[in-house]
Amino acid sequence: MTTQGNAANSAAGSGADPAPPQAPAPERDTAELEDRWLRAMAELENVRKRHDRELHRERTAERGRVASAWLPVLDNLELALGHASDDAFAEGVRATLDQAVEALARLGYPRHDATGVPFDPAVHEVVTVQDDPDAPANTVVRVLRPGYGDLRPAAVAVSRRRE
Repeated sequence: MTTQGNAANSAAGSGADPAPPQAPAPERDTAELEDRWLRAMAELENVRKRHDRELHRERTAERGRVASAWLPVLDNLELALGHASDDAFAEGVRATLDQAVEALARLGYPRHDATGVPFDPAVHEVVTVQDDPDAPANTVVRVLRPGYGDLRPAAVAVSRRRE
């Protein structure tokens, strides 16, 4: 006889029935599966949220890169306007410049070129300080280069504090 047979005979001979393998309780299996399902759904939701944040960040960064590439074009259009002698030519360049400025504003980069406003380090970069008796201290008196949203601060001349 084999050892299995001997074990079965000895168990039978002792009068004790061998214990059947314990089957998992259906309630325990259901609770475990439900827990695993809930965890998987939570992980899926976390992945979706992370993807949405990354997608938003990448779109914003790409929009900024494209808009930044246009800044030299706008600067050159303004220089051309400053040197234009033909009124019809200047009018065409002005219309093109206005379209480009509007396109950047629609992308979320509005133009900052106002004078007479208080200096704001979030939108202005001081290039020079000037004495201006008509302007309060720390006021933008001249815009040397316009700014566009958070792409580039406006390069400005600011009035000096009067003593």
